[in-house]
Amino acid sequence: MGEVRKLQKKLRQIENLEIKISLTPEERFKISRKAELRSRLAELQLQLSGPQQTLGIVGDGKKEKMKRQVEDAPEALPSQTPPASKILKGEKESKAQATPAPAARQRKTGVEAEIGRQQERAEPAKVSDHCRNMSGGIPDSEKEQQLRQEEAEFASLRASWEKAKFRLRLLEGHNDIVTCVVAVDNLVVSGSRDTTVKVWHVPTATEHKNLGGHTGGVTCLSAPPLEYCKRLAWSLSLSDKERFILSGSADCYVKIWALTIGQCVKSIYTFNAVTALCFVPEEDGYIITGSDGGKVQAWSWHTFENCQSINAHQEAVTSIQSQGPLVFSSSAEGGVSVWENQCWDRDPLRLLHHWSSQVTGCGGGPDGRLTLSPRGDRVFLAHGRAWLKILHWRTGTTSRLTNHSSITGVTDCVHQTGGLLIGSCYDLANGESTLNLFSMPQCQYLASLTWPDAPRILCFAAWTTGSGDHRWVTGGRNLIVWEQLSSSGKQRGDVTVKRDSRLDCCSLESEESTEDEEETDGTHTHDLDYEDDTDEGKGVEDAGSSSWLRCVLQ
Repeated sequence: MGEVRKLQKKLRQIENLEIKISLTPEERFKISRKAELRSRLAELQLQLSGPQQTLGIVGDGKKEKMKRQVEDAPEALPSQTPPASKILKGEKESKAQATPAPAARQRKTGVEAEIGRQQERAEPAKVSDHCRNMSGGIPDSEKEQQLRQEEAEFASLRASWEKAKFRLRLLEGHNDIVTCVVAVDNLVVSGSRDTTVKVWHVPTATEHKNLGGHTGGVTCLSAPPLEYCKRLAWSLSLSDKERFILSGSADCYVKIWALTIGQCVKSIYTFNAVTALCFVPEEDGYIITGSDGGKVQAWSWHTFENCQSINAHQEAVTSIQSQGPLVFSSSAEGGVSVWENQCWDRDPLRLLHHWSSQVTGCGGGPDGRLTLSPRGDRVFLAHGRAWLKILHWRTGTTSRLTNHSSITGVTDCVHQTGGLLIGSCYDLANGESTLNLFSMPQCQYLASLTWPDAPRILCFAAWTTGSGDHRWVTGGRNLIVWEQLSSSGKQRGDVTVKRDSRLDCCSLESEESTEDEEETDGTHTHDLDYEDDTDEGKGVEDAGSSSWLRCVLQ
């Protein structure tokens, strides 16, 4: 196992080296050894592939500890998140009031925002006879019928995805790694380490605009809702159909681009390299940015002035997402913070919770990348391991969702669209890239999508067409549009869905049943006793720990 761990660490470091802007001769030599190291790792894994040493799969003795359902409050989908005026503030208010309180009154309560409607928690699959017969409980027959209905619905959903097909179209134009993507109507906007923001027309797969103006690599993008675009367009005497995009860069600037005219209409200097940002559609609107030094800042969409600066994290902020009036930020050291936007002119963000890496279990890696996707009381975390972490942000409890059957798989990004949770996975041992699909909210494995020579996926965006079909765009070494096909018309090269039966038996795991495996799976590079006669580890480790590399791998 010791040699397996060393090889895994070397391959992880080589993958980080490959995305550097420039390489020294020594670094090129190290990269040239990747095929050799992969071959040796595959040989060792074959030797250790006995049932008693199957890597990354929970043994039969622990299957009964897995959580087959997620016991959690129902949540609104990201695209269906209600405005602040409709978000209830606590159970007491939700029970006492027939209609939600105005947004201004909600802010004065100072109580944590309750996302979504208050409904009963999901019932466990097995209930004791005593509980079943309690007054007011659901009769046994109804519960059994409900369970059968849920199982039938999931089976139908899984069957529909097993027949799904996608056609891929390559968008060519960037000359470096694509670090971020966002979808706006029929347009895809991408940001790259080549310092440009490009706008693509999806139906024709052609470059629509090339927005040059940053002097450093573009690290993050965000698209304000249409109503906020109209306000800005009116103030700039532009068409009310104008759409705007926010871009953050290592050059310390946030730029606001008008897509139709292809121009930068506003630049905000942040004094720090911008590594993450999001738009909060509350009141007049806020831009929230994160820096390579761990600072979180709020900017007014009305005046573009700085409203608040907080030294929120110890390391670089790697991801920021909003959900209603809540803002979630994650950092390279593995911490996650939850903020409430109080919609004040000064200091609008109030810290609700902060969970350190000791709680999230996401710290310790030299590259320190951590991306998040919130959903109600849960936050899904991708942090460069073979699984997704699920943080219940109100209580600090965690569980993990298996996203690869081998510990050499690394999860780079997580995304939600409709009733799907999508996690990207890249196998360090063989270079294979996969998208895994899970049904929400139970987090049940549906299917996987991959194809020969698929590139590593570092960022993801999704939307649906008018007919309800999925369209996705993935970025990394290549920028690719995925278009779901009807049941007919398959062509050579189209991607079909596959199933990994090993993910069926170990999807959702309680944290208690996986603590021992997490300590021994070889993916925590900080606790490896790694010696390299050629000093290969040291040079690459330094490269992997740079803040710029962290934001590139968001």
